[in-house]
Formats: sequence, structure tokens, C-alpha cells
Amino acid sequence: MKSLRSLTLISALLFSAQSLATEVAGITLPGSIAMDHQQLTLNGAGVRSKFFMDLYVGSLYLPQQAHDLQQVLAQPSALVRLNITSGLITAEKMRDTITEGFELATDDNIQAIAGQISQFMGLFNAPINKGDQFTFMTTKDSVSCYKNNQLLSTIQGEAFRAALLKIWLGHAPAQDSLKDAMLGE
Repeated sequence: MKSLRSLTLISALLFSAQSLATEVAGITLPGSIAMDHQQLTLNGAGVRSKFFMDLYVGSLYLPQQAHDLQQVLAQPSALVRLNITSGLITAEKMRDTITEGFELATDDNIQAIAGQISQFMGLFNAPINKGDQFTFMTTKDSVSCYKNNQLLSTIQGEAFRAALLKIWLGHAPAQDSLKDAMLGE
């Protein structure tokens, strides 16, 4: 009887953990992620598309739910994850898009973070393939950048961190519907 209760409890816990996962455009996103000794919960996720083609699934993980940029920036950490769903994304296209994103996020005033942007662009020198995953773990004053769970770089600076988050969550985001989805709206 004791074994049956243990088995039932384990099954219930496994089932509830699986039920927290979300699927977006064929990508299964965990309901929570443990990273850098922090437990982050899926705030929202959506699809970045262009010309009717899905390019990637963008997701936002936070310690506490947030529905606007200021709430996200006020938190001690935030994680943005991009799951590449298209083979049409190249490193060059990604660099061009990210450059435009930083220009929009900073109202074309990138001089103060030009060094950090240059360091960040180095992440996109290698080929990008369908199925690749980029993770940007932001904490106050730094961004740790991963590709396929391998740490590639840590970039210092609060202004850089804020500008990076604004690419998806700011007043001129990569895509309005993606911003709304990541903010759980």
C-alpha cells in the first residue's frame, strides 16, 4: 500500500510538471527554468514571423509575472530565449536584425553601448541552423549569452541589458504580437 501511494505521488508530480510545459509553433517550452541558482517561470512566449514565415519562438522567463517593460526591468533577472524554427535565418540576417533592434531600442543612440553591441554581435558569426537555441540570461548589470546551452559570453552593463530587453519588449519591438505574447497579454 505504501508503495502504491509513493507511485501515485510520483506520477502526480511528473504529470503536473509536464502540464506546466507550453507548446508554441511546435516548440515545447518548460514552465520553469533553473538558471544561475534562480528559479524562473515562463511569463509568455510567441512567434516572430516575417512575410508569413515563422522564424523563431521567443520566450520570456522571470522570477515573478510581469506585463510591461518597467516591471521586467525592475526584476533581479530575466531570461529571453529564442528557439530558431526556420532554416532561412542566417548569421548575417540575424546580425542585421539585431543591429536594427538596438537602434530602435536606444532611439538611434547606441554610442554608449557600442562596445557591448560589438561583443554581442560576435555571437552570431557561426552559422545558425533550424533547431538552434539562443538564451540571454540577464541580471542587473550583465547578460550571459548561450547558444545551445553553451555559454559563449557574458557582457557587462545595465544600459546594454536594458537595450537588449527592449529589442523584444520596448516601445519599438521586433514584433508587436511577439512582445504582447512574451508579456503574457
